[in-house]
Amino acid sequence: MTGAAHDLGKLRINRDVTPPGVKRAALRNLVLLLIAAAVMVVTLMLVKGSRVPVVQVTTVAARSAGGQGGDAASVTANGYVVARTKAAVSAKIAGRLAFLGVSEGSFVRQGDIIARLDNADYQAALAQAEALVAEARATVIEAESDRDQAQREAQRQRDVRAQNPNLVSQQELDLATSRAAQSDAKVRAASARQDAAQAGHRFAEANLENTFIRAPFTGTVLRKEAEVGEVVAPSVGGGLTRGAVVTMADLSTLEVEVDVNEAYISRINSDMAARITLDAYPDTSFRGRVRQVVPTADRQRATVQVKVSILDRDRRILPEMGARVDFITPEAPRTAAGPAPPPRIRVPESAVKMDNGESVVWLVRSGRLERRRVDAGPTSGGFREIRTGLSGGEQLLTGGVDLPQENMKVRIGATP
Repeated sequence: MTGAAHDLGKLRINRDVTPPGVKRAALRNLVLLLIAAAVMVVTLMLVKGSRVPVVQVTTVAARSAGGQGGDAASVTANGYVVARTKAAVSAKIAGRLAFLGVSEGSFVRQGDIIARLDNADYQAALAQAEALVAEARATVIEAESDRDQAQREAQRQRDVRAQNPNLVSQQELDLATSRAAQSDAKVRAASARQDAAQAGHRFAEANLENTFIRAPFTGTVLRKEAEVGEVVAPSVGGGLTRGAVVTMADLSTLEVEVDVNEAYISRINSDMAARITLDAYPDTSFRGRVRQVVPTADRQRATVQVKVSILDRDRRILPEMGARVDFITPEAPRTAAGPAPPPRIRVPESAVKMDNGESVVWLVRSGRLERRRVDAGPTSGGFREIRTGLSGGEQLLTGGVDLPQENMKVRIGATP
């Protein structure tokens, strides 16, 4: 029994050696996992290789400067509808707004009362000024009466002394004449005080009138800038003080202001015809005409502002709407003599890509992409003019592929 116990004490379990069954199971699972990963990779590659990207294209339309006549859009620019006559109407004096008689969209005529400030103190001041004028007028009347009496007395003593010097002494005549002169001076002083009182009355009237905020021109209220009970002032002073009471504009003076790239400004001139398309109504265009080319450039953006009058009046056209303006160049019929001028091609800005410092476009032909190097002008209104490289009629890639490649298979999804 002692020897058997000694032999059992020598027994040990080697935990560092993996059983053969576990090894086989782990190897089998690893192989299955690798096979599944390979199948997934092959499937993804097959799916990706079989997928043809759907792209958006635009068809190039060439406009020749000497075709069969008609009109061509030579330059396109983006901008906003603005009112030439527009004002932020404010009070001339500071005060609390007691009445506001308009709202957004209200039509007012020049001189109409838009709002009124609390003016009880100005009305009292006007009443006081009227009383001072009445008092001054009464003083003038009294002074004129005394003057007339003194002048009559001086004249009477002068006549008596002329008839009989013993009846009126020279001293009495001099005293009467002096009293008449003093009375006349009092009349002039009273008249001056009356003028001062009348000036104070006009000042009080002006102050009272300044509490009424009137329309400076005939137009439409665009925004209310203050409400009844708020304190308004000619200029914002901080805190709860408001500046303008309303913002109004004359909608009959609406025009479009656009920024034209200075590379194309030589093509724009006064009275040039234009076609206006609003972002809100892309399917409708309105006739326009260049009113002014602002004689200065924006050096930061390299643009020149152009103001275009809207010839077609429409109630849908509102201030601050986004707009696109196509400046129209009349095309003269081409004569037989001389070579045809080169076509003028304009494409969307998104169709032109930069590749290794070159301007390129990607043509879609027979369902595949073809790279074409072009000479493109600067951007103007979301378009770029193609000087060389295209002849018109081509379909250009505008979207759908981030990294186009030569001979890539594509499918056209939408053509603007």
